[in-house]
Amino acid sequence: MNPTDIAATAAGAAPAADITIWSMFWGAHIVVKIVMVGLLLASVWCWAIIIDKTLLFGRLRRAMDRFEESFWSGNSLEELYGKLSERPTTGMATLFVAAMKEWKRSFQTGASASFMGLQARIEKVLDVSIAREVEKLESNLLVLATVASAGPFVGLFGTVWGIMTSFRSIAASKNTSLAVVAPGIAEALLATAIGLFAAIPALIAYNKMQGDVAKAQARMESFADEFSAILSRQIDQHAANRDRAA
Repeated sequence: MNPTDIAATAAGAAPAADITIWSMFWGAHIVVKIVMVGLLLASVWCWAIIIDKTLLFGRLRRAMDRFEESFWSGNSLEELYGKLSERPTTGMATLFVAAMKEWKRSFQTGASASFMGLQARIEKVLDVSIAREVEKLESNLLVLATVASAGPFVGLFGTVWGIMTSFRSIAASKNTSLAVVAPGIAEALLATAIGLFAAIPALIAYNKMQGDVAKAQARMESFADEFSAILSRQIDQHAANRDRAA
């Protein structure tokens, strides 16, 4: 509420103020309004990220469950690779396809002379694939962290500005009545409330989703270790066959 408005209200016999959220918003100073609108937009953005990431993590868990079931079912790795290489993959399937591509590329180009180098390349491919998958999962989570940490302070800035306006109103009206001060303070505190409204869900969602990312990363790393061991045995078998042929 502007100081001149409050002063005019105090000068005459004004009716009781209508203290609602909508009236507090429209009665707030323009700076406080900008803070409120910015925090509301940040809250909408955070909720869009939360919903998107929740669906993404759900799809990822189901995809990894299906892949593990297919991988450990005893089917041929070549057959599984043929199916997965024809469509987009995610999670463990991406690791599997990337490692199998390097495996097949090494033998097709005649690079099989260095089996130790092949093992190192496959492990590097798996590490890079895990890093890329984790990067996809962590995208936009920084927005949640930023809103969670900065939201209350931005709302507090709006509150401080609104209270400063209220004090100027007191000086302009020369009236310290609570009826004069209360509307401006209520409008100021609304900014803090909106800041907390944006920050609390963002903080909870950020912590939850960071835990989900860590679980998915640990699951992919475990599979990478197991698959690397399987390919290592295959490399040893190829090396033994080459030595016998020689």
